[in-house]
Amino acid sequence: MCLGQPCAADGTFLPHGTPPTPAPLKAPDDWSPYRNRIEFELAEFAFKKCHMSARNLDFLCDLMATTLARHHDTPPFADHKDLHNVMDATQLSDVVLPWMDDEFEVWYRDPHAMAHNILANPDYKDEINYVPFREYDTSDSTRQWKDFMSGDWAWQQADTISKDPETHGSSLVPIILGSDKTTVSVGTSNNEYYPLYASIGNVRNNVRRAHRDALVIIGFLAIPKTDKKHAKDNVFHIFHHQLFHSFLSAILSSLKPVMTTYEVVRCGDGHFRRIIYSLGPYIADYEEQLVLSCVVKHWCPKCIAVRTDLDSGGRYRCREHTDFLIDKLHADILWDEYGLIGDLVPFTNDFLRTDIHELLSFDLLHQLIKGAFKDHLVDWVAKYLKAVHGTRWAKEIMSDIDHRVAAVASFSGLRRFPQGHDFKQWTGNDSKVLMKVFLLAIEGHVPQDMVCAFHALLEFCYLVRCNVITEDTLTQIQDALRHFHQYRKVFDVVVPTFSLPRQHSMTHYSDMIRLFGAPNRLCSSITESKHIKAVKEPWRWSSRHNALGQMLVTNQRLDKLAASRVDFDARGMLTGTILTSALAALDENERVMPMWLNHNLESTLTMAKYTLAALAHEVAVPDLRCLIRHFLFSQLNPDDARNPEDIPAAQLPRHEGKLRVFNSAAATFHAPSDPSGIGGMRHEHIRVCPLWRNEYPRNDCIFINTGSDAEGMRGLEVARVICFFSFNHNWEVYPCTLIHWFEKISNDPDENTGMWMVAPSFHEDGSKNIAVIHIETVFCAAHLIPIYGSEYIPHTLKFYHSLDTFNSFYVNKYADHHAFEIVS
Repeated sequence: MCLGQPCAADGTFLPHGTPPTPAPLKAPDDWSPYRNRIEFELAEFAFKKCHMSARNLDFLCDLMATTLARHHDTPPFADHKDLHNVMDATQLSDVVLPWMDDEFEVWYRDPHAMAHNILANPDYKDEINYVPFREYDTSDSTRQWKDFMSGDWAWQQADTISKDPETHGSSLVPIILGSDKTTVSVGTSNNEYYPLYASIGNVRNNVRRAHRDALVIIGFLAIPKTDKKHAKDNVFHIFHHQLFHSFLSAILSSLKPVMTTYEVVRCGDGHFRRIIYSLGPYIADYEEQLVLSCVVKHWCPKCIAVRTDLDSGGRYRCREHTDFLIDKLHADILWDEYGLIGDLVPFTNDFLRTDIHELLSFDLLHQLIKGAFKDHLVDWVAKYLKAVHGTRWAKEIMSDIDHRVAAVASFSGLRRFPQGHDFKQWTGNDSKVLMKVFLLAIEGHVPQDMVCAFHALLEFCYLVRCNVITEDTLTQIQDALRHFHQYRKVFDVVVPTFSLPRQHSMTHYSDMIRLFGAPNRLCSSITESKHIKAVKEPWRWSSRHNALGQMLVTNQRLDKLAASRVDFDARGMLTGTILTSALAALDENERVMPMWLNHNLESTLTMAKYTLAALAHEVAVPDLRCLIRHFLFSQLNPDDARNPEDIPAAQLPRHEGKLRVFNSAAATFHAPSDPSGIGGMRHEHIRVCPLWRNEYPRNDCIFINTGSDAEGMRGLEVARVICFFSFNHNWEVYPCTLIHWFEKISNDPDENTGMWMVAPSFHEDGSKNIAVIHIETVFCAAHLIPIYGSEYIPHTLKFYHSLDTFNSFYVNKYADHHAFEIVS
């Protein structure tokens, strides 16, 4: 097995426990290539934060020069050229290399240097796995998958490398690639670019998920153009696709020597290690997977299932089998019977230990979210309604579905669709949001089997997005897939075939999870999200003339600024602000804090203060005083099992002081399956505002932890917040939440939607069941969607009225992945 054992700079292995070899020391005031902190922070501010143009930067330098002239001093930079030259002098081992022939130009950066930069980044020292591993649940010894290095592919590659005495003990570094065409000008659609991204498989998923610099743009591929006469010509297509493979082979060629002979690299933890590289998974959408695997459209690039019945199954494709078929069979037979294009040679054939069919990664965004959900099921619903009810009634029903989507209550991070789902420009984020609400909007207008088909697909999508996938999760994934195949048959009146490559790809997910770990952030979502920072913004900052080179240089300079910040921060040179550090550096007799700075430091947070009677009147809860007394009794007597409502009023504690009222509360919790920081922590606000955005009152719903040992929703309750407040009692502060309880309609979730149903709770006399609870019992925000039934909803109904208008609600388990994990 490949151990990833630390070594000395000459490659000699070190005994276990040996501390890292000290790095060459730098002076504590060495800001090179900058002269001081002011230069560095000005460069970062002007180039990275403000994207200042060359003309504006020159003007700023002139302003500073004019101001400093009276003091016989000069500005940090003379002009924009001076600033760019200093940034370019940063030692990052990352050079932009143009390659061109008579017709095409490809700009790229050395992927070998890219891997060095990530390995050496001290920011990732605790977020890198140098050794493949297999992870097991200690409670039942079942296996689980999380990061890439927990998968079988990395284990098998390392095992192969370790069998060679020359490379035994080396660390495997898989190079993860991804490419995806994008357009930077939607208005003209003429500015297409083909970025190529790279990362290393050793970096844990949470780092890539947090949109850090572990995914790097390493080049822009050329896009051959031709006239309309030849645009659909097979010869041009073959030429185009083979050129694509040639580009990739040339860009990655610097990795070939270090795929067989180790090199010694200093890693972010300070240790030297022997490193051997391999090409890892390739992230691409279906169309690009076909180009990469040299497979015909409508066939599967992973297996040889017949294109007319993909889900009937077939053995996995592999490099050896493909080469054998190409060697033995005619091109027509390859095309018709195996879906292979025999005239193309994949770039992976130029590299050791690579099989493009195996390396094609998950594509949750295009296969599942945009494909199976949006382009298939959502469109099929409209076709089904038209086929069954006719055009006129179908439009009426779809209009009501749109109104239901628009009437969904607000929720943190949930984009609204004021006009429903029917608009032209769809993004991946639009499809993700529609997934969260569409199922409940169609219920009552479509057959139950159709609702069950959506439910099964959503279960599959959310299960494969879990941060940690266990053997039990894999079983649930397969069950969801089986149910989806069963219930999608309801669409057969409008769908001629279910042999669809994007839906068929779902059958391979369980095997790919075993190979590559959890799909969370090993899919095209990370490349699409990177487009904005790596392609679209650099294009906007360019002169638009020969923009490619400028865009890659911009990315390189951004990387160098980030590398400088990591270096300076690691040496403790960026503590405080630039002003406070400058003041601290003055002699003691010169340390006079400016009046305006002192004023800023004394600013305080204000909140609304109410008397108890005033707050009771404002929130229309006349017995608030009694509820607070019940709350205090429970807090002061935690071991008393009696219901506070049964305690005589004379024995209840009293509070007559002021109440501090807040319009929101922040919940911080571990939600690694959702967009979050590196540690998987997520921060969300729960809003309670009498006039949100100067338009309407907002009272969010919450999950409340009842202290039960039951799992999921059985250990949680749902309530709607009336207000957040706090008060002092006997010198102790009590942060509280005034809530209206909701009660579960059933002891189990709804069979068709898989969601729990709740309704507002009322006493026998019809009054609301209201209580004061400690804020620490609030778990996180909850999202409720009305149970619409089969009735049409009023067109005038606004989303902020839905919680007050309807009598029963679904607890939306698909509001985000954290809700899915805690409510399922």
